[in-house]
Amino acid sequence: MDLVDFQYRLPRGLIAQYPSRERDRSRLMVVHRDTGSLEHRTFCDLADYLNEGDVLVINDTKVLKAKLVGTKETGGKVEVLITERVGDRTWKCMVKRARSISHGSTVFFGDGLRGKFLGRDESGSWRIEFHFKGDFHEAIDHCGRMPLPPYIKRQEILPLDEERYQTIFATKPGSIAAPTAGLHVTHSLLERVRQRGVAVVPITLHVNVGTFSPIRTKRVEDHKMAPEYFEIGPRAAEAVNMAKRRGGRIIAVGTTTTRSLESAVDSGGNLTATAGYSDLFIYPPYRFRMVDTLVTNFHLPGTTLLLLASAFATGELIMKAYREAIRNEYRFFSYGDGMLIL
Repeated sequence: MDLVDFQYRLPRGLIAQYPSRERDRSRLMVVHRDTGSLEHRTFCDLADYLNEGDVLVINDTKVLKAKLVGTKETGGKVEVLITERVGDRTWKCMVKRARSISHGSTVFFGDGLRGKFLGRDESGSWRIEFHFKGDFHEAIDHCGRMPLPPYIKRQEILPLDEERYQTIFATKPGSIAAPTAGLHVTHSLLERVRQRGVAVVPITLHVNVGTFSPIRTKRVEDHKMAPEYFEIGPRAAEAVNMAKRRGGRIIAVGTTTTRSLESAVDSGGNLTATAGYSDLFIYPPYRFRMVDTLVTNFHLPGTTLLLLASAFATGELIMKAYREAIRNEYRFFSYGDGMLIL
């Protein structure tokens, strides 16, 4: 399968630079797989498409203030993006302006936080041992910045971003990017969902380089996903399995939630409680075993996220939906509008 089949041209003006004024007032395109028809709605209408006995599965990961700017002992500046914890105080990091960094170098980030560079791995990532007082997450909350995607071309990260680049149910720190489909969800929307007899179930996948790394191979099948940590608790697994047995649908909010669920299905088609790493790469013609309905955003061309959506609804239908979204000036990517694939 050629990656060129999953490319499209997007006017730059449709890349959302700011979140919508209200989370659930962003637009929602509803894609019907059975008929190929498209509807234009608002995200707060999501509950209208859910039925008693369904389960809405959300990702409760929390975005770290993972972007750090530090000063070397020689006075030069270094920009660090924390990506993955690999030890008690040691993290994998992507580093900018690292030419003069060497094994054993120390960088100071402020508020007592400093990092010792331990070397690079085969992927080019650095391992940095951090030294700090108290809790690490509190330390980076003081000196770090929200890691907004590079296509958000703004000079400054605003106080608004600290709230809106985080879902309302974010409780478990560990991501370096938001699970963006969940950014549209509000407490009032969840209340409406529950009133319809739909269970809301949290699981966790910490968004890392696996989600947003570009596909660099010409053939889709040759791409390898970097593993990302996920957890599905016993109560979540029980709720999902019970709904399946009773004929309810599993509605995944986001591609990260989808990959977690699909990574934990046993040979009998049941969801297992588990914690570990997933490198599942979903692309056409993948057969979904757990997820029945997908809530997602509009994704960058040629990405693993777009391929997952194409596997769920066929590439032809997804490209039709994207052309329609462009014609109707939907807002794209992390702060953009949403899509519901039935």
